Amino acid sequence: MIGSLFPEAQPLAGFAGGLMIGLAAAIMLLGLGRIAGVSGLAARAIGLSDGGPPRLVALAFIAGLPLGALLVAFVQGGVAAQFPSLPVIVIAGLLVGYGTRLGSGCTSGHGVCGLSRLSRRSLVATALFMGSGFATIAGLRAGGLI
Repeated sequence: MIGSLFPEAQPLAGFAGGLMIGLAAAIMLLGLGRIAGVSGLAARAIGLSDGGPPRLVALAFIAGLPLGALLVAFVQGGVAAQFPSLPVIVIAGLLVGYGTRLGSGCTSGHGVCGLSRLSRRSLVATALFMGSGFATIAGLRAGGLI
């Protein structure tokens, strides 16, 4: 709500969010020697991966994502959200999971951690993630769906 109540706060809120993401990634890398990629941490948290940080760390990191959003919603007095139907959410989740496996990581692993380490593979992956997102939004807008 801060962004909608105070439009001038949007750049500052985005900057603060970026700093927190970067700090979390730095803590994971410097403290544990591990990449803070959400897909890898999620796989570790539910037991699909043996590599990576200790399972408790992965669980805490993944649990902190929705808890952080709930905290912001509480502080701001609520956040307006609109969700598509359950089948759309399930299909979208499966497609994202497939793409994450195909790309050997997610946007956080490649875009935040990989780019900061000057990984060429992460540069290509991030360009493809972003380009696909831009094309999807352009297509949805052109079709009048958003």
